[in-house]
This record gives sequence, structure tokens and C-alpha cells, in this order.
Amino acid sequence: MRRRLPDLPTLRDYLHLQKPTLDRRAARLAKAADLWDLRRIAKRRTPTGPFDYVDGAAEREISLGRARQVYDELAFRPQVLRDVGSVTPQTTVAGAASAMPLVIAPTGFTRMMHSEGETAGVRAAHAAGIPFTLSTMGTATIEEVAEAGPDGRRWFQLYLAGQDRGIAEDLVARAHAAGCDTLMVTVDTPVTGARHRDTRNGMTFPPQLTAKTFLDAAWRPEWWINFLTTEPLGFTNFGSGSQSIQAIGSLFDPTLAFRDLAWLREQWPGTLLIKGVQTPEDAERSVAAGADGVVLSNHGGRQLDRAPVPLLTLPEVRRRLGPEPTVLVDTGIMSGADVVAAVALGADAAMIGRAYLYGLMAGGGEGVARALEIFRSEMVRTMQLMGVARMAELTPEMVALDWRSA
Repeated sequence: MRRRLPDLPTLRDYLHLQKPTLDRRAARLAKAADLWDLRRIAKRRTPTGPFDYVDGAAEREISLGRARQVYDELAFRPQVLRDVGSVTPQTTVAGAASAMPLVIAPTGFTRMMHSEGETAGVRAAHAAGIPFTLSTMGTATIEEVAEAGPDGRRWFQLYLAGQDRGIAEDLVARAHAAGCDTLMVTVDTPVTGARHRDTRNGMTFPPQLTAKTFLDAAWRPEWWINFLTTEPLGFTNFGSGSQSIQAIGSLFDPTLAFRDLAWLREQWPGTLLIKGVQTPEDAERSVAAGADGVVLSNHGGRQLDRAPVPLLTLPEVRRRLGPEPTVLVDTGIMSGADVVAAVALGADAAMIGRAYLYGLMAGGGEGVARALEIFRSEMVRTMQLMGVARMAELTPEMVALDWRSA
């Protein structure tokens, strides 16, 4: 082997030293290659109680585990020799254009995860061209979210609580006045699921500074500084003040039935979606009762453990409802490839809760933007490798739910 002295111009081309930056948030987010990286960053930067509230599920967390396993075990059936030089994930969701088949799901206690909360979420969603859904249990008001995101699509999620419909009627009227185009009523919470991580952590809302939480937060000072120097947490859509997680069950209604959807249909002039549907039969009944579509959801595995996996229910639901009603799906979605699979099997779009909150905990609004950027790039790459240029070209035949049969 012959050796020589290094050629200085060539050596200079090899050297690409990274310039130091004072923007540590941007630097750590840039290193995230996928949503699992954002989850790891979020776990480092968020106290155990709030992180486990997001990351955990009901009882033994079987529902969540099965949902993720289904996505892991499916296989794509790609087409080759197709022109994929120009690919777009743009589609139509609930009657309007969307930059990609993705919707930010409603999440409660959001400012507990990061002080920027729902306002960061709605701004990132609208910058990415997708809808944002505010939860009844949100920590920003309907009006605050409307002010933060005046130009994009805003949806509102409703719990029909108690026999007195006055609260629900007020929330629905406020959502309509604030420009929300879609109302999503959650129907899988007659009672609160048993979330053992929260019980073991002594989780409260808002978090309490005990000896245990102080030690846990000692190396996460940014979270506590933000928590202590911003507005007190509370269920702001119900007025000032706060309420413990353990007391939320009093806001749910175990008597809620299909008959109540008729009342809600009369109150709401926009698109009405029923969230928490888990069987094809209930999907049909929901549309028959006046809904414009359904969200196939087991509440992220946070209610009934061993609940049906939404992705497995999806093909039969779409077959029974036909092409017109909106069908969304959630639970276990952690990549753009997961979204592509859901669309191929019949969903109009996927909803993300945990994945969005991992981004928020990792880096506030910039973290949410990074999460959505990752989703989009993964969708486009997956579409190209599958040989499709438009979402409408995806078909059920392109996905095998068992990789062994692909």
C-alpha cells in the first residue's frame, strides 16, 4: 500500500465542523430522527408524573401494547416502476383540504406537559396545514386557542357531562362562535379508566411539590421554572380554578346513550364526529343517529384494557359505512408509515395524541413542529417506496396485517 501526505484541499473538504449554537432546544430537536427519539428527549426533560400520564395507559396497558404491535407486524406490498418523482400527502379530511392525513387529537392537562400547551399545538398544526382539536379538559380556553390559531382548522372535543345539558350547550355555542368547524363528542368514558401509573406516582392536577416530586424535578429545572412562572393550571373552559385527576370522573356521564346524539345534532351546525367507537355496529348506529363520521378509538388504551385495536376494526367499518362518512383512527400511531397504512385500510386520516405530546414535552412549539415534520417526511418517503404519488392511490391490497402473508 502506497502512502502519501494528506492533500490539504481534500482534507479541508472532509472537515465539516459544526458551529456551536446557543439555541439548545433547536439543537436537540434536530438530532431526533423519529418520534421515538422525541419520546426519549421528552422523558429526560419532563417530571415522571406528567410524562407517565402521557406515556401510560389503563391497567396492564395491554390495549396500547397490542395497538403498537399491530402496526409493527403489518407489511406493505409495494408497487415498483411507478413514477414517484412528484409525491404529495395532501388529502381531504372531514370535508376540507388537509396538507396530510393527520389531525392533532384532543388531550387534557396539556400545559402540565409543557407550559406552552395548546397554543403551541394549534400554531404548529396550522403551520403544517392540519386540524387541531381542543379538549374539553384542555388548559387553554376555546377563545385562547382561536386567537392563537385564527387561520387554520380548529376542532373541539366535547364530553357530555351529567343530566344538565347547560354546560354542554354553552361549550358548543362557544366553539361555534370561535370558528370551530368540527365537533367531536367522546363516548367511551362512562367512567374513568384505571391508570395505574398515575396512582403509583401519586399523580395530581396540578402537580404538587412534595419531597418525591422535588427530587424528581431537581435535574429538570426548566419544567418547574415554567410551571411556577406561568398562569396556574386549571380546566379553563369551566372557569378559573383547578381540579384533581381523581375527581374527573364526576364530569363523565354513565347514562349517555345514542338518544343523546339527536340533541347534540340539533345544537351543532357543523361536522359532527363520534369519538370512541370500537365496533362496526356502533359505527353504523352513530351515522344513523346523525353523525357525519366516527373516530375509531380505544382512547389510546387509557379506558378499557383489552379493547379492540382500532386499525383491525377499520376495514370492516369502512366496508359497512361506505365511502362518504368520515372515518378517523387513533391509538399506537408513531410514524408516517403507520398513517399510510391506516389510510390504505380505509381511514381518511389518523389522529395523534401521545406523539404530539412527546414533541411538546421535548421542545414546546418547536418540538410539535418537529414531530409533524417527521410525520410528513416519513409519509412521503413511504409513499415513494410503495409506488404511489397520491393518498387516493392507496388501497387495502397494499397492506397485509400479518407480515408473514405479505
